[in-house]
Amino acid sequence: MSQPESAVADAQAGGRSGQEPLSKLAKRYGLRRAIARPRFPAYLRQLWERRHFIMTYATSRNVSKYSSSALGQLWQVLTPLLNAAIYYVMFGLILGGQGNIEHYPAFLLTGMFVFTYTQRSVTAGAKSISGNLSLIRALHFPRAALPLAYAIQELQQLAISMGILMVLVVVSTGALPTWFWLMIPVVLLLQTMFNVGASLAMARMGSSMRDMNQLLPFIMRTWLYASGVFFSIQEKVVESLHMPQWVANIMYANPAASYIEFMRDILIPEHPVPTWAWVSCVFWAVFALAFGFWYFWRAEERYGRG
Repeated sequence: MSQPESAVADAQAGGRSGQEPLSKLAKRYGLRRAIARPRFPAYLRQLWERRHFIMTYATSRNVSKYSSSALGQLWQVLTPLLNAAIYYVMFGLILGGQGNIEHYPAFLLTGMFVFTYTQRSVTAGAKSISGNLSLIRALHFPRAALPLAYAIQELQQLAISMGILMVLVVVSTGALPTWFWLMIPVVLLLQTMFNVGASLAMARMGSSMRDMNQLLPFIMRTWLYASGVFFSIQEKVVESLHMPQWVANIMYANPAASYIEFMRDILIPEHPVPTWAWVSCVFWAVFALAFGFWYFWRAEERYGRG
């Protein structure tokens, strides 16, 4: 008789006689639950082993997203262009948001494209577990693969948006690309690390809080208005509203504003940015990624239950 069969026989005998609990029997024979949470290093190793699945899943979702529309993948180019036009007309012309901001079209478009990347990643991550319960219950795999795939999908779409953004910045400012533009991948890497961590944290919250998907649009909208996408934080908060400088510093330190300002500093000539903005970018990237993985991993056994 094999070891598992012997353990089952002992468990049945123990259940009849009431001599030894099943948990002790399982421990004695080296058995463990099939869905038990692995140790954190092992969990990361399992994710790495499934990297091809994560990339393929993200790419397939990207391709199928516009498959039913007449223009197909062309919408990946049209969507950011239409958004850019609408935001400029509404906030730049009608509401007069440009004020004393030099190169306002580039200022606004950079803020919107960078913020939208984080917004879409966090929103998709919040639904990645609750929207894939059938897949989770059918297959055994590290559940973090789902929010990771959603974050990679948004990164793939961002690649097209950034190409459009750089062309629009050159057209609106009249300035040619500089060597400083080589820092763009660095900023996007830091922002992607933050997005992945935030997506993982929101995925766990979205899996247990049924009202999170209803609250998230209001949270994202508030975050949008607090991140200086449509206005200069320094000009509006300190110079127009006459608030203390520390209020503006707190707004600059919010992760979305930090990545927006860092990207504006790269793309827009002579754009004033706090000297410590890159420190904030690095801090949020490392903190969010580490905390997000740990926070998501802690509830690994509960995903797909109920």
